[in-house]
Amino acid sequence: MRISARADYAVRAALQLADARDAGPLKAEAIADAQDIPHKFLEGILNDMRRGGLVLSQRGGNGGYRLAKAAEAISIADVIRVVDGPLVSVRGVRPPELSYTGPAESLLPLWVALRANVRQILDGVSLADVASSELPSQVSALTEDPASWTNP
Repeated sequence: MRISARADYAVRAALQLADARDAGPLKAEAIADAQDIPHKFLEGILNDMRRGGLVLSQRGGNGGYRLAKAAEAISIADVIRVVDGPLVSVRGVRPPELSYTGPAESLLPLWVALRANVRQILDGVSLADVASSELPSQVSALTEDPASWTNP
């Protein structure tokens, strides 16, 4: 699985908004500076997040962006889906829409299982979990294996 720069930036921007929840709206420039994200790129991401119902925008001198709902109610998967679409696809197609024949038939359940595991992790972690550095135990357990940190 590949996490795009767009998805990475979107999650980081959402985390910045979660961290500033009580401080009021944040300007795009402040988010871009805090997270070292190109400002123009971030504007497009924030617009996608606004259209996807994850952030609200407010115009004016005290304007900016804020989360549309509590950070506990927004999963990392929600953010990624809004800016990049489905979490797992094969050649741009969702696994249930695929079909294979012969020795490749077992690929379909493999791709579906992969998607189920990605969903379990990313849907199970909220912005609040990451912002508070309190990842769910099943996620933390996966990172405890030293092999998780190495590239084969």
